[in-house]
Amino acid sequence: MAKIGVVQMNSGADPEQNLKHLERKLKGLQLQGAKLVVTPENCLVFGTREDYHRHAEPLGQGPIQETVAALAKRLGLWVLIGSMPVRQSDGAITTTAILFDDQGEIRGHYDKLHMFDVEVADSHHSYRESATFRPGQDVKVIATPFGNIGMSICYDIRFPQLYSALREQGADIIVVPAAFTKVTGRAHWELLLRARAIETQCWVVAPAQWGEHNESRETWGHSMVVDPWGQVVACQPEGTGVLLTEIDLSLNQTVRTNMPLAEHARFSVQPRDN
Repeated sequence: MAKIGVVQMNSGADPEQNLKHLERKLKGLQLQGAKLVVTPENCLVFGTREDYHRHAEPLGQGPIQETVAALAKRLGLWVLIGSMPVRQSDGAITTTAILFDDQGEIRGHYDKLHMFDVEVADSHHSYRESATFRPGQDVKVIATPFGNIGMSICYDIRFPQLYSALREQGADIIVVPAAFTKVTGRAHWELLLRARAIETQCWVVAPAQWGEHNESRETWGHSMVVDPWGQVVACQPEGTGVLLTEIDLSLNQTVRTNMPLAEHARFSVQPRDN
């Protein structure tokens, strides 16, 4: 059993302000006994293309990551940054989740695979994530003291093949840090999270952005933890706040033994090159 904290945020373009807010939430969760804390997509920078390029850092370097590492070490917490802009060696920017351990060391990272290039019936209308970020190439499962963590970010949730691959690679817990729009979140967020939990028989931990971020961007919130049977065990519908949930991996084994989906599956997952 491990206590995992989830932070729901209303991030903006200023990383200093976002870090101050995150520090308060981390301190509160640490006092409640959390060992791992998961934060939303864009938790440290949520702005324009120019904001992401201005604040992007090489992996493992820069003041934003140094601040998070110091916080993780001081509080004795594993901290998963749901995503931040990371500058690659060729100058391209990825939107990348980074896992820090309780000594402030980076234990793994994941570059978001699926870019949110869609039309939504809200005031923002057109979303073109690929105009800012380069998609990742790799499926990632990271071993931790709390179980094997399968990595995904936001729009990834609509692609079940990724989650099948995470299960095949041994995931026990799947994280889905997100900044779902209010329109798409109301329609699909809970349904997708529960479906991915049921299909993979994994815990799904999904911290979210909530509220208005500028004149046209509004996110849905509803951070959730879903168990391997597909039941929502914790939810923060609105506002900024935290959830604290005990993750019991024995439930994974019970569900998988009673309904051995992996043994019954007749299809394997092969990623495409593009």
